[in-house]
Amino acid sequence: MWLYLSYTRLMKTAISIPDPQFAAAEQLAKRLGLSRSELYQHALAEFIDRHDQDCITDMLNHVYDDSHDSGLEPNLAAMQIQSLPTDEW
Repeated sequence: MWLYLSYTRLMKTAISIPDPQFAAAEQLAKRLGLSRSELYQHALAEFIDRHDQDCITDMLNHVYDDSHDSGLEPNLAAMQIQSLPTDEW
């Protein structure tokens, strides 16, 4: 019986970055005890996560946009909006 562990294929790519950014990345990788690849993987994952969160916020803003027709009777919709807290985001 074979035990299969999760396996992710790795994609190699080449990127061009300015020399000062490359030098700073090299220093950071060394300070954190990471390889260059690990540092770039972490940085890209964080960048993607940040923009995924922006996408979720955009979708929620669209759902709760005042111009969006909820299909509710207008007076009920108005009461729902009035019942929401007035916290700023």
